[in-house]
Amino acid sequence: MGNVTTIILQRLLLGLLTLLIVSIVIFTAVNLLPGDFAESILGQGATPESVASIREDLGLDQGFFTRYFSWLGGMVTGDLGTSFAQLMFAQQMGGAGDVTVLDQILPRLSNTLFLAGVTAMIAVPVAVTLGILAALYRNTVFDRAANVMTLSSISSPEFFMAYILILVLAVINPILPSLSNIYDGMPFGERLSKTLLPALTLTLVVTAHMMRMTRAAIINLLASPYIEMARLKGMSPMRVIVKHALPNALAPIINVIALNLAYLVTGVVVVEVVFVYPGIGQLFVDSVKIRDIPVVQACCLIFAAAYILLNLTADVLSILSNPRLRHPK
Repeated sequence: MGNVTTIILQRLLLGLLTLLIVSIVIFTAVNLLPGDFAESILGQGATPESVASIREDLGLDQGFFTRYFSWLGGMVTGDLGTSFAQLMFAQQMGGAGDVTVLDQILPRLSNTLFLAGVTAMIAVPVAVTLGILAALYRNTVFDRAANVMTLSSISSPEFFMAYILILVLAVINPILPSLSNIYDGMPFGERLSKTLLPALTLTLVVTAHMMRMTRAAIINLLASPYIEMARLKGMSPMRVIVKHALPNALAPIINVIALNLAYLVTGVVVVEVVFVYPGIGQLFVDSVKIRDIPVVQACCLIFAAAYILLNLTADVLSILSNPRLRHPK
């Protein structure tokens, strides 16, 4: 047990180091974006004096390292800063301008996690079931059809799949709404209905990875001696796969599921834009347009943290599910 704890602590420290490096990359890349927030706010009537005044108010006149360590310290303490756009709007309206980045991100992040959760509840059972059936009936018409369908879906861009589903399920057959304009306080049933179309789009994208990895992991184990022994004892093929092959194939399956769950959090930008879904991806795109640096940096860091956390979770679960990884010797 001590060995497992040591391995988990090593993975966590490695994750924190990775997140620190990613934070440097994010801060550098965002600050290298073309354009200037002060000039975009002032428009064509911007003068050097007014631009300099706004940059001083926002702290953009400070040095690179000063701004980075100030931002990093805020991240560690949970202070994501204040949105430039909200601050300028509040000042123009005579308000206090205390709308923080966290206030903007939390409801959007909640919406994105809801979308990712709905997608996961559909995609994971479907993908694992299809993978088991494809392994059980490999090289049959069902196996080939499942492979063709999943490969077709994964080869198509998300926006293309989204527009196809809108055409089929919202225009030709008006079953689901084409726009996901959800809001706080919306009844759960209506919220689920408006989220279903973007969730189906993401399901088509991520199912192929999980299905093919499940199929490959199970087929790889079917030639093992203990599987042959179970067959010789007269066990049904489905029972052999579910009871003997699937538990030993959990490590790669868990890895691919976690990677796709990470994609559901970090790769929803295109889908949210297509369906006008009020998630963190839509907020990220809007903030990039107006050069709202604190919001862009916070969104990028959340994406990175979610991806790293889910990868660490997959790594730890793989170690716990496979004794050989706990005792490499």
